[in-house]
Amino acid sequence: MTDSPPPVTLRPPLGVMRPRSADEIPAPGSMSGGVQYTVKLDGFRALAFRLEGERVVLQSRSGRDLTRDFSEVAESLAEQLPPGAVLDGELCAYRDGRISFTELLRSHADRRRLGVPVSYIAFDLLAVPGRDLRALPLKDRWELLGTVLQESEPPLERVLATSDESTAHVWFRDMRTVGVEGIVAKALNSPYRKGPTWSWRKIRHFETRDGVLLAVFGPPKRPHGLLVELSDGRRVATSPRLTAVQSRQVAEVLVGRLGEQSTHPDHGAMTSLTEPLPVELRESPGRHEAARFVRVRSEG
Repeated sequence: MTDSPPPVTLRPPLGVMRPRSADEIPAPGSMSGGVQYTVKLDGFRALAFRLEGERVVLQSRSGRDLTRDFSEVAESLAEQLPPGAVLDGELCAYRDGRISFTELLRSHADRRRLGVPVSYIAFDLLAVPGRDLRALPLKDRWELLGTVLQESEPPLERVLATSDESTAHVWFRDMRTVGVEGIVAKALNSPYRKGPTWSWRKIRHFETRDGVLLAVFGPPKRPHGLLVELSDGRRVATSPRLTAVQSRQVAEVLVGRLGEQSTHPDHGAMTSLTEPLPVELRESPGRHEAARFVRVRSEG
């Protein structure tokens, strides 16, 4: 007689799947198996592990244990989830009827004293009792998530999702006022694999802004990033890295304008300009201290 294999149990820490940034909401036919569109929430990414002994562990994207900081949420999830279940989702705080990232930054004691509500919004299911689901396509994991959360109550909720592209565009346009950052588009055939992937794409709201270019990071003939000053006086590094075309365009306008060289603590070799150059940027509003380079507005 052969003994049956022990049940599979996923335990923290666990690597998370991360979307890559995109400029536009993709069409349904552009991703494998179709697309699931969900709202992008401005919160703390967190895996929720329902372990033995009526215990839940909340793990951040970087692997940090968030359980003590959100103990009430963990206690509620322990009551509602079966042992062995693992969810991926977002911890979201609310203020005046909208999602507020700032409220998440308060201490646990301050949130309790002020009565700040926090929810766990699940968007994926990585395991059920005795079974690792990560190899399944998103479509199947989503259906199982609906079954697991069929009778769930706040603070445990399932994220707003649709397969209709026009609905996703409406959400993107109209839900910004309640704290929705944008849309996440996911290939319905995608398995769950840790790390960044084009199978998941995040499309954030951006605002076009004017700024000035102060310095470049990397070799002046092939810069990979820029130090810019925004109209409100903030100095930020551009993100993501410049494309090859952008790098060449910037290098061309740097001729005759290069000044002192130094080392930036986060971005390495930096060359200052002898005089600032006006640039056009796209900035994601809210907490993201970065700006996307669009173009140099003028050469003098």
